[in-house]
Amino acid sequence: MKVFRIAASLVPAAALLFALAQPTVSRADDAPAVGAVAPDFTLSSQEGKTVSLHDFKGQWVVLYFYPKDFTQGCTIEAHNFERDKAMYDQRKAAIVGVSVDSVDSHQQFCTKESLTFKLLADPDKKVVTQYGSVQKAGENVVAARNTFLVDPQGKIRKVFMKVSPAGHSAEVLAALDELKK
Repeated sequence: MKVFRIAASLVPAAALLFALAQPTVSRADDAPAVGAVAPDFTLSSQEGKTVSLHDFKGQWVVLYFYPKDFTQGCTIEAHNFERDKAMYDQRKAAIVGVSVDSVDSHQQFCTKESLTFKLLADPDKKVVTQYGSVQKAGENVVAARNTFLVDPQGKIRKVFMKVSPAGHSAEVLAALDELKK
């Protein structure tokens, strides 16, 4: 009888350890708010170089999170950002995409789709979690389609949650113009 009581008392502890071992799925409520300092990070780009958010100090940053390389919506979104890249350059805004895909996947995606802006690999899901941009896709955890507009001083000035990929680049450009007035 005592053995049963000891074993039963271990069940909650085992459940807790299992839960802690699972990837965190953050909610939009966990995203940094407008006016907050954007959480800094360092990740590897498709070029295999480390890139930090603070590397962009002094310019605007379009920090966009997307679920997966080579998928339809993500390809549309990336193509639209690439199509509008000259307009972002005129506004002194860098485009930086983040997903949980690998550096190798990003290299292949950029090559196939002729993308010239930075794509950063977050396979450990630390940055997507910091930015409240984690979602489940079946059995996998991926980045949610969210965008943060970070000003030259490193503050978040606009947050776009659960964006539609087709018109998103135009929406971000309009927000940049409005914020720069």
